[in-house]
Amino acid sequence: MRILVLGGTSFVGRAIVEQGIARGDELTLFSRGRTGADLFPGVERRVGDRDSGDYAALADGSWDAVVDVSAYVPRHVREAAEALAGRVGRWLLISTGSVYDQERAPSDMDESAPRLAPEHGTETVDGTTYGPLKVACEDEVVARFGDAATIVRPGIVAGPYDPTDRFTWWVRRAARGGRVALPGRPDQPVQVVDSRDLAHLVLQLLHDDRPGTFNAVGPAEPVTFATLIMTCARAAGTEVEVVPVEATSVEPGFPLVLSDPSGEVMFRRSADRARAAGLTATPLATTAADVLAWDRERGAPPLAVELSPEREARLLGG
Repeated sequence: MRILVLGGTSFVGRAIVEQGIARGDELTLFSRGRTGADLFPGVERRVGDRDSGDYAALADGSWDAVVDVSAYVPRHVREAAEALAGRVGRWLLISTGSVYDQERAPSDMDESAPRLAPEHGTETVDGTTYGPLKVACEDEVVARFGDAATIVRPGIVAGPYDPTDRFTWWVRRAARGGRVALPGRPDQPVQVVDSRDLAHLVLQLLHDDRPGTFNAVGPAEPVTFATLIMTCARAAGTEVEVVPVEATSVEPGFPLVLSDPSGEVMFRRSADRARAAGLTATPLATTAADVLAWDRERGAPPLAVELSPEREARLLGG
Protein backbone atom coordinates (compact mmCIF):
# COMPACT_ATOMS: atom_id res chain seq x y z
CA MET A 1 0.00 0.00 0.00
CA ARG A 2 1.32 3.47 -0.90
CA ILE A 3 0.99 5.73 2.14
CA LEU A 4 1.90 9.39 2.49
CA VAL A 5 2.61 10.39 6.09
CA LEU A 6 2.33 14.09 6.87
CA GLY A 7 4.76 14.14 9.79
CA GLY A 8 6.23 10.82 10.85
CA THR A 9 9.61 11.27 12.48
CA SER A 10 8.83 12.14 16.09
CA PHE A 11 6.59 9.92 18.24
CA VAL A 12 3.23 8.71 16.95
CA GLY A 13 4.30 9.17 13.33
CA ARG A 14 7.52 7.30 14.01
CA ALA A 15 5.60 4.29 15.34
CA ILE A 16 3.31 4.33 12.30
CA VAL A 17 6.25 4.44 9.89
CA GLU A 18 8.08 1.64 11.69
CA GLN A 19 5.05 -0.63 11.50
CA GLY A 20 4.30 0.38 7.92
CA ILE A 21 7.79 -0.67 6.91
CA ALA A 22 7.37 -3.96 8.74
CA ARG A 23 4.11 -4.59 6.84
CA GLY A 24 5.79 -3.94 3.52
CA ASP A 25 3.98 -0.69 2.74
CA GLU A 26 5.51 1.87 0.38
CA LEU A 27 5.89 5.01 2.50
CA THR A 28 6.58 8.64 1.72
CA LEU A 29 7.29 11.13 4.51
CA PHE A 30 6.48 14.82 4.26
CA SER A 31 7.99 17.03 6.97
CA ARG A 32 10.25 20.00 7.55
CA GLY A 33 13.26 17.70 7.79
CA ARG A 34 14.31 19.05 11.18
CA THR A 35 13.50 16.03 13.35
CA GLY A 36 14.76 12.49 12.88
CA ALA A 37 16.58 13.24 9.64
CA ASP A 38 18.67 10.10 10.12
CA LEU A 39 15.66 7.83 10.57
CA PHE A 40 14.30 5.47 7.91
CA PRO A 41 17.09 5.88 5.31
CA GLY A 42 15.24 3.71 2.80
CA VAL A 43 12.02 5.74 2.92
CA GLU A 44 11.29 8.51 0.40
CA ARG A 45 11.21 11.98 1.93
CA ARG A 46 9.59 15.18 0.73
CA VAL A 47 10.51 18.41 2.52
CA GLY A 48 8.03 21.23 3.09
CA ASP A 49 6.42 23.35 5.78
CA ARG A 50 2.73 23.25 6.67
CA ASP A 51 2.91 26.42 8.75
CA SER A 52 4.00 28.46 5.72
CA GLY A 53 1.85 26.46 3.29
CA ASP A 54 4.84 25.09 1.36
CA TYR A 55 3.66 21.90 -0.36
CA ALA A 56 5.75 22.26 -3.51
CA ALA A 57 7.51 18.96 -2.78
CA LEU A 58 4.17 17.16 -3.17
CA ALA A 59 3.53 18.45 -6.69
CA ASP A 60 3.87 14.95 -8.16
CA GLY A 61 3.01 11.45 -7.08
CA SER A 62 -0.12 9.63 -5.93
CA TRP A 63 -0.93 7.58 -2.86
CA ASP A 64 -3.56 5.12 -1.71
CA ALA A 65 -3.87 6.87 1.63
CA VAL A 66 -2.68 9.83 3.69
CA VAL A 67 -1.97 9.67 7.40
CA ASP A 68 -2.19 13.22 8.72
CA VAL A 69 -0.22 13.29 11.96
CA SER A 70 0.67 16.98 11.98
CA ALA A 71 -2.54 18.96 11.31
CA TYR A 72 -3.26 21.26 14.25
CA VAL A 73 -5.30 23.97 12.51
CA PRO A 74 -7.92 23.55 9.75
CA ARG A 75 -5.76 25.44 7.24
CA HIS A 76 -3.25 22.58 7.45
CA VAL A 77 -5.90 20.12 6.27
CA ARG A 78 -7.35 22.45 3.65
CA GLU A 79 -4.04 23.36 2.01
CA ALA A 80 -2.69 19.81 2.05
CA ALA A 81 -5.92 18.44 0.55
CA GLU A 82 -5.83 21.06 -2.19
CA ALA A 83 -2.16 20.32 -2.95
CA LEU A 84 -2.97 16.60 -3.27
CA ALA A 85 -6.35 16.92 -4.98
CA GLY A 86 -7.19 13.88 -7.11
CA ARG A 87 -4.03 12.02 -6.13
CA VAL A 88 -4.91 10.37 -2.82
CA GLY A 89 -7.46 7.84 -1.64
CA ARG A 90 -8.33 7.62 2.05
CA TRP A 91 -7.40 10.48 4.40
CA LEU A 92 -6.82 9.45 8.01
CA LEU A 93 -6.52 12.25 10.54
CA ILE A 94 -4.88 11.75 13.92
CA SER A 95 -7.17 13.86 16.07
CA THR A 96 -7.48 13.85 19.88
CA GLY A 97 -9.83 13.03 22.71
CA SER A 98 -9.69 16.73 23.56
CA VAL A 99 -12.38 17.33 20.93
CA TYR A 100 -15.03 16.11 23.37
CA ASP A 101 -17.08 18.50 25.46
CA GLN A 102 -16.60 16.95 28.89
CA GLU A 103 -19.33 19.11 30.42
CA ARG A 104 -21.91 17.48 28.15
CA ALA A 105 -20.34 14.04 27.84
CA PRO A 106 -21.93 10.89 29.26
CA SER A 107 -20.07 8.94 31.94
CA ASP A 108 -18.87 6.33 29.44
CA MET A 109 -18.10 8.13 26.21
CA ASP A 110 -18.14 6.57 22.80
CA GLU A 111 -17.47 8.31 19.50
CA SER A 112 -20.95 9.85 19.41
CA ALA A 113 -20.33 12.01 22.50
CA PRO A 114 -20.78 15.78 22.00
CA ARG A 115 -17.78 17.71 20.72
CA LEU A 116 -16.65 21.23 21.46
CA ALA A 117 -17.52 24.02 19.05
CA PRO A 118 -14.98 24.28 16.20
CA GLU A 119 -12.44 27.10 16.30
CA HIS A 120 -11.83 29.05 13.09
CA GLY A 121 -10.76 32.42 14.46
CA THR A 122 -7.20 31.67 15.55
CA GLU A 123 -4.18 29.53 14.74
CA THR A 124 -2.72 29.88 18.22
CA VAL A 125 -2.62 26.39 19.71
CA ASP A 126 -2.82 26.33 23.49
CA GLY A 127 -4.70 24.54 26.25
CA THR A 128 -7.90 26.41 25.42
CA THR A 129 -7.84 26.21 21.61
CA TYR A 130 -6.24 22.81 21.00
CA GLY A 131 -9.48 20.81 21.20
CA PRO A 132 -11.68 23.25 19.23
CA LEU A 133 -9.02 23.55 16.51
CA LYS A 134 -8.90 19.78 16.18
CA VAL A 135 -12.70 19.75 15.89
CA ALA A 136 -12.33 22.14 12.94
CA CYS A 137 -9.67 19.85 11.44
CA GLU A 138 -12.02 16.87 11.73
CA ASP A 139 -14.82 18.81 10.06
CA GLU A 140 -12.50 19.82 7.22
CA VAL A 141 -11.45 16.22 6.54
CA VAL A 142 -15.02 14.88 6.62
CA ALA A 143 -16.34 17.70 4.41
CA ARG A 144 -13.65 17.11 1.80
CA PHE A 145 -13.39 13.32 1.80
CA GLY A 146 -16.75 12.00 3.02
CA ASP A 147 -16.68 8.19 3.12
CA ALA A 148 -12.95 8.31 2.37
CA ALA A 149 -12.33 10.10 5.70
CA THR A 150 -11.17 8.31 8.84
CA ILE A 151 -10.74 10.00 12.22
CA VAL A 152 -8.68 8.49 15.05
CA ARG A 153 -8.96 10.12 18.48
CA PRO A 154 -6.13 8.94 20.74
CA GLY A 155 -6.10 9.45 24.45
CA ILE A 156 -2.82 9.89 26.33
CA VAL A 157 -0.22 8.12 24.20
CA ALA A 158 2.63 6.31 25.97
CA GLY A 159 5.75 4.62 24.66
CA PRO A 160 9.38 5.10 23.73
CA TYR A 161 10.25 8.48 22.15
CA ASP A 162 7.37 10.27 23.90
CA PRO A 163 8.32 14.00 23.95
CA THR A 164 5.63 14.92 26.51
CA ASP A 165 7.10 12.77 29.33
CA ARG A 166 3.67 12.45 30.95
CA PHE A 167 3.81 8.67 31.29
CA THR A 168 7.61 8.59 31.39
CA TRP A 169 7.54 10.72 34.54
CA TRP A 170 5.59 8.07 36.44
CA VAL A 171 7.72 5.23 35.08
CA ARG A 172 10.88 6.98 36.23
CA ARG A 173 9.39 7.88 39.61
CA ALA A 174 8.16 4.33 40.25
CA ALA A 175 11.61 3.00 39.34
CA ARG A 176 13.04 4.91 42.33
CA GLY A 177 10.69 3.03 44.65
CA GLY A 178 9.63 4.06 48.13
CA ARG A 179 6.79 6.34 49.17
CA VAL A 180 5.19 8.04 46.15
CA ALA A 181 3.14 11.21 46.62
CA LEU A 182 -0.15 11.23 44.72
CA PRO A 183 -2.41 14.27 44.91
CA GLY A 184 -6.07 13.56 44.53
CA ARG A 185 -7.59 10.08 44.56
CA PRO A 186 -5.65 6.83 44.13
CA ASP A 187 -8.77 5.38 42.45
CA GLN A 188 -8.85 8.09 39.76
CA PRO A 189 -9.19 6.34 36.38
CA VAL A 190 -6.34 6.68 33.89
CA GLN A 191 -6.25 5.75 30.21
CA VAL A 192 -3.03 5.49 28.23
CA VAL A 193 -2.60 3.86 24.82
CA ASP A 194 0.69 2.37 23.70
CA SER A 195 2.01 4.21 20.64
CA ARG A 196 2.55 0.89 18.87
CA ASP A 197 -1.08 -0.15 19.44
CA LEU A 198 -2.16 3.19 18.00
CA ALA A 199 0.08 2.66 14.98
CA HIS A 200 -1.33 -0.83 14.44
CA LEU A 201 -4.88 0.53 14.48
CA VAL A 202 -4.05 3.29 11.99
CA LEU A 203 -2.53 0.89 9.50
CA GLN A 204 -5.31 -1.67 9.92
CA LEU A 205 -7.93 0.98 9.24
CA LEU A 206 -6.09 1.98 6.06
CA HIS A 207 -5.64 -1.58 4.82
CA ASP A 208 -9.31 -2.29 5.51
CA ASP A 209 -10.30 1.00 3.81
CA ARG A 210 -12.50 1.66 6.83
CA PRO A 211 -14.28 5.02 7.29
CA GLY A 212 -15.54 6.49 10.52
CA THR A 213 -14.28 7.71 13.89
CA PHE A 214 -12.41 5.65 16.47
CA ASN A 215 -11.36 6.25 20.08
CA ALA A 216 -7.82 4.92 20.51
CA VAL A 217 -7.52 4.46 24.26
CA GLY A 218 -6.07 1.82 26.53
CA PRO A 219 -5.13 -0.31 28.28
CA ALA A 220 -7.70 -3.01 27.67
CA GLU A 221 -8.83 -3.17 31.31
CA PRO A 222 -9.76 -0.13 33.45
CA VAL A 223 -6.80 1.16 35.46
CA THR A 224 -6.68 3.38 38.53
CA PHE A 225 -3.83 5.76 39.23
CA ALA A 226 -2.58 3.63 42.12
CA THR A 227 -2.59 0.56 39.87
CA LEU A 228 -0.69 2.44 37.17
CA ILE A 229 2.05 3.46 39.63
CA MET A 230 2.36 -0.04 41.08
CA THR A 231 2.45 -1.58 37.61
CA CYS A 232 5.29 0.75 36.65
CA ALA A 233 7.11 -0.27 39.84
CA ARG A 234 6.74 -3.97 39.08
CA ALA A 235 8.09 -3.37 35.58
CA ALA A 236 11.13 -1.70 37.17
CA GLY A 237 11.57 -4.35 39.86
CA THR A 238 10.92 -1.93 42.72
CA GLU A 239 8.36 -1.57 45.50
CA VAL A 240 6.29 1.54 46.12
CA GLU A 241 3.79 2.85 48.64
CA VAL A 242 1.27 5.22 47.10
CA VAL A 243 0.61 8.05 49.56
CA PRO A 244 -2.34 10.38 48.86
CA VAL A 245 -1.59 14.03 49.59
CA GLU A 246 -3.94 16.99 49.64
CA ALA A 247 -4.48 18.18 46.07
CA THR A 248 -4.96 21.76 47.25
CA SER A 249 -1.44 21.80 48.67
CA VAL A 250 0.29 20.59 45.53
CA GLU A 251 1.82 22.83 42.90
CA PRO A 252 1.58 21.75 39.23
CA GLY A 253 3.99 18.96 38.39
CA PHE A 254 2.06 15.70 38.58
CA PRO A 255 1.19 14.66 35.01
CA LEU A 256 -2.12 12.88 34.36
CA VAL A 257 -3.52 13.86 37.77
CA LEU A 258 -6.91 15.53 37.46
CA SER A 259 -7.53 18.47 39.77
CA ASP A 260 -11.29 18.34 39.13
CA PRO A 261 -13.14 15.00 39.45
CA SER A 262 -15.55 16.11 36.72
CA GLY A 263 -12.70 15.61 34.25
CA GLU A 264 -12.61 11.87 34.92
CA VAL A 265 -15.02 11.33 32.06
CA MET A 266 -12.05 11.93 29.73
CA PHE A 267 -10.42 8.80 31.17
CA ARG A 268 -13.56 6.68 30.76
CA ARG A 269 -13.79 6.61 26.98
CA SER A 270 -14.95 3.48 25.23
CA ALA A 271 -12.51 1.80 22.85
CA ASP A 272 -15.00 -0.91 21.81
CA ARG A 273 -15.29 0.32 18.24
CA ALA A 274 -11.53 0.67 17.80
CA ARG A 275 -10.88 -2.78 19.30
CA ALA A 276 -13.39 -4.33 16.91
CA ALA A 277 -11.50 -2.63 14.06
CA GLY A 278 -8.08 -3.92 15.16
CA LEU A 279 -6.77 -1.88 18.10
CA THR A 280 -4.36 -4.15 19.96
CA ALA A 281 -3.73 -4.04 23.72
CA THR A 282 -0.12 -4.09 24.86
CA PRO A 283 -0.04 -4.88 28.61
CA LEU A 284 0.62 -1.76 30.67
CA ALA A 285 3.60 -3.47 32.32
CA THR A 286 5.18 -4.04 28.90
CA THR A 287 4.70 -0.40 27.94
CA ALA A 288 6.24 0.69 31.24
CA ALA A 289 9.23 -1.65 30.88
CA ASP A 290 9.89 -0.49 27.32
CA VAL A 291 9.64 3.18 28.30
CA LEU A 292 12.02 2.63 31.23
CA ALA A 293 14.56 0.87 28.98
CA TRP A 294 14.36 3.66 26.41
CA ASP A 295 14.64 6.37 29.07
CA ARG A 296 17.75 4.76 30.54
CA GLU A 297 19.29 4.21 27.12
CA ARG A 298 18.96 7.91 26.32
CA GLY A 299 20.66 8.80 29.62
CA ALA A 300 17.56 9.78 31.66
CA PRO A 301 17.69 13.48 30.70
CA PRO A 302 15.64 16.16 32.48
CA LEU A 303 11.95 15.67 31.80
CA ALA A 304 9.48 18.14 30.37
CA VAL A 305 7.63 17.80 33.68
CA GLU A 306 9.65 17.47 36.85
CA LEU A 307 9.21 17.14 40.60
CA SER A 308 12.38 17.07 42.68
CA PRO A 309 12.81 14.40 45.38
CA GLU A 310 13.17 17.24 47.90
CA ARG A 311 9.85 18.76 46.94
CA GLU A 312 8.14 15.39 47.05
CA ALA A 313 9.60 14.75 50.51
CA ARG A 314 8.06 18.00 51.73
CA LEU A 315 4.68 16.97 50.31
CA LEU A 316 5.00 13.64 52.10
CA GLY A 317 5.75 15.44 55.35
CA GLY A 318 9.34 14.25 55.44
